[in-house]
Amino acid sequence: MHSNKLDLLCSTEFKKLADYLLETRLNCPKEYFLEGPRSSSLRFQVPVDVTKMDHEVSLLARMGLDSEYYDNAHMNVQMFMLSFDNKTIGIEIPLWLTKDEFVGFEELFKTNLALSGHIDLIRIENNKIWIWDYKPKSCKEKYATTQTYFYALMLSIRTGLPLDKFMCGYFDDIDCYVFDPSKVNPAHLKI
Repeated sequence: MHSNKLDLLCSTEFKKLADYLLETRLNCPKEYFLEGPRSSSLRFQVPVDVTKMDHEVSLLARMGLDSEYYDNAHMNVQMFMLSFDNKTIGIEIPLWLTKDEFVGFEELFKTNLALSGHIDLIRIENNKIWIWDYKPKSCKEKYATTQTYFYALMLSIRTGLPLDKFMCGYFDDIDCYVFDPSKVNPAHLKI
């Protein structure tokens, strides 16, 4: 998390987001991450329109990949954006969703254990909280919308901010795909 950008970008409307990020940095409930489903492992489609677009995150990914400070692409992209992008406020943000927080949880996930995950990148752009996931070969992704949708849903629940304050996307150094998570109808989610 980048404290200076957090203070600058989340001081008013997104104060609940800043509070969540600061709190989980100090007191993240580890038990949700020991077992149960992970957002990155979900293998069903979320019915939503996804748009391919040119976006600065792909350029930032190229620059991050060129940096080669770390031994893996994910960390190079994430740390570059956290360090040098004025809109990225956090990386690897922990999230969870319990069975009591989502109607039909046990039917959808086939368990009563919490769903959990870590958001690759959070950016503040155009008065929205953007949930970004770096996906090498993003054009071949089948379930990135599912993963990022549940990240947005979990962060909405954790912060109390409405889902229409969020946008989701996944990207690599060439392609970028985005969607509005508030357009997903949870009643239409099926494995």
